[in-house]
Amino acid sequence: MFIGGGALTGSFGLIHLLKRVVKTEQRIDELERIADAIVSTDRSDEQDVLVRVASQLGLYGRELEQLVDVVVGGQFGSEGKGHICSFLAPEYDVLVRVGGPNAGHKVFQDPVPYTHRQLPSGTLFSNAKLLIGPGAVIDVDTLLKEAAECEVDATRLFIDPQAMVITRADKENEFKLVQKIGSTGQGVGAAAARRIIDREQPNHTLARDIPELSRFCRPIADELEDAYAKRRRILLEGTQGTGLSIFHGSYPHVTSRDTTVSGTLSEAGISPSRVRRVVMVCRSYIIRVQSPKGGSSGPMRIGRGDHKGELSWKEISRRSGISEKELKGIELGSVSNKERRVAEFDWVLLRRAALLNAPTDIALTFADYIDKRNSEARRFEQLTAPTIRFTEEIEKVSSAPVSLVSTRFHWKSIIDRRTW
Repeated sequence: MFIGGGALTGSFGLIHLLKRVVKTEQRIDELERIADAIVSTDRSDEQDVLVRVASQLGLYGRELEQLVDVVVGGQFGSEGKGHICSFLAPEYDVLVRVGGPNAGHKVFQDPVPYTHRQLPSGTLFSNAKLLIGPGAVIDVDTLLKEAAECEVDATRLFIDPQAMVITRADKENEFKLVQKIGSTGQGVGAAAARRIIDREQPNHTLARDIPELSRFCRPIADELEDAYAKRRRILLEGTQGTGLSIFHGSYPHVTSRDTTVSGTLSEAGISPSRVRRVVMVCRSYIIRVQSPKGGSSGPMRIGRGDHKGELSWKEISRRSGISEKELKGIELGSVSNKERRVAEFDWVLLRRAALLNAPTDIALTFADYIDKRNSEARRFEQLTAPTIRFTEEIEKVSSAPVSLVSTRFHWKSIIDRRTW
């Protein structure tokens, strides 16, 4: 196949050219002398030819513009990622989420907050495209219910056909983990394991195998490539926290996936070279799910014993000035609905999470737990002096600026110090 200078423009010209392949091949000797490029088709099928011709026309380009910002948790989850993502969402054209329904991301809605378990946390705050990556794990009923409640249809939501789907057996297989390590028992880990060990089975239960999801299924790689070509801004939302990473957390009290930036990018199918900013969310006091009866949900401070640094909500109340009743009403697991454990801020975990994620920015949440007077602050200098010193030390340990500060759970409660 020969491509003449300026003879083709856009997709119409490319399709027209492909239709003329036979006639063109008959004039090889004549066209070779005037062609700008030559694409041999004797060892390529139609799709190969399409890609090769598009590249010759310069449709792919050579630059890798950094269009993707990533939000991840720096602790054990429940850092307030949903609140941060919903605040940032209006600035983006595409919202991507990975992970599974074992993580609930709560966003502010008046009078009742909304918890996203499958859709991106910015769904209700923007008109952006919504993508669920191939590494995600899906509970079909949960996803369809959420899509209906948020009035999201197939023109906006796209699910990669290779995303794994949770079965009833997956949930049953996690019952022991609920009793031993405080798992939420949503079947996410069992589904991920089945994806690996049951590859010889004829029915893998991927998104493409579920009729109810067929209208949403589309390769996410295609949507991302289209977004890159149009220079669309993309927000990738991770789930859970770095301290729960199956590789880097306190095994076995971990989740079933890698929760770092690297793992999140892999699940979405996004190259690290596309990343512009990494926002790592940390809360003023770390939390974990409640310990199951006869078991443990893991150490509260990385590598330093199961209960070291653990505090009571009564103590947090004394320090902050927020009533214990209010704190306990807030601190219930988004999925498990169980009261959470709480502990001192872990500086070792912050440093380790910073090394793993290389954040360009830190989002500090629950500043009101340091002092409830912070809930009225609208500018950084209005925070209490101890809070400002705490923030400055976070910047030193993480080697990243604290660009966002959440002073309470409200849409007006985020102090924005970003330079981007």
